[in-house]
Amino acid sequence: MNAPQNFWKVGIGALVLLAIFLFVVSIKELRSIGYVGKSDQVVNTITVEGTGDAVAIPDVATFSFTVTKTASSVVDAQKQATNQSNAAIKVVRDGGVADKDIQTTSYNINPHYEFQTGVCSSTGVCRPSKSVLTGYDVSQSTQVKVRDLSKAGALFASIGSLGVENVNGLTFSVDKLDAVQAQARGVAIAKAQDKAKELAGQLGVSLVRVISFSENGNSPRPVMFGMGVADKMMTSQALAAPEVSVGEQKVTSSVSVTYEIN
Repeated sequence: MNAPQNFWKVGIGALVLLAIFLFVVSIKELRSIGYVGKSDQVVNTITVEGTGDAVAIPDVATFSFTVTKTASSVVDAQKQATNQSNAAIKVVRDGGVADKDIQTTSYNINPHYEFQTGVCSSTGVCRPSKSVLTGYDVSQSTQVKVRDLSKAGALFASIGSLGVENVNGLTFSVDKLDAVQAQARGVAIAKAQDKAKELAGQLGVSLVRVISFSENGNSPRPVMFGMGVADKMMTSQALAAPEVSVGEQKVTSSVSVTYEIN
């Protein structure tokens, strides 16, 4: 066998060995990709839940009223609506409500149409039914927040006595609700911690640290004052101011806490 043949055999053998080496290295690298970002240590955990309540007495009363006037022109309708709205707002201010607690929530101007039924004359000529523009409606809505609850009933009644036809019900709520929610959350977390310690003792493990936390809570709905009395206010200016009871509102917090254990 001559030298050139030996050279080619050695070269081919080297290429085969190199190909095998590269194939093995590639397989190893592909397998390692699946473990990128994964922890080498399995973390043992327990998850506990806790529920807490907090009760607060409502300290804010809210109601709203809408003045609507109709006139043949926009200017006249605006003037009438403004006069009655200003009179109602003056009563509220005189009752001790600050300007920051009086808010205009909407102001609308709309055409006012009246439907005219078609008629036929004795000669057989008929006029079709149609909607006819007869004027304009101007409405202004105002929301009032009363912080002195002893005056809430009287102020609510006074708006109706001015002839305002649309006074929306009195509601009671907690102004600083976040503080009440934090109190309920604190109770819920304390219960979850106690449960975690008890469970760890029963399992013979120790708590290391909190690794996740979540909360579900429900906010109380405002307490609505009876609308039956509001309706009576619209029809009787001499009706005495109603005695209102604010009751109480409960806030609930439910938490879930996951601990690492060892």
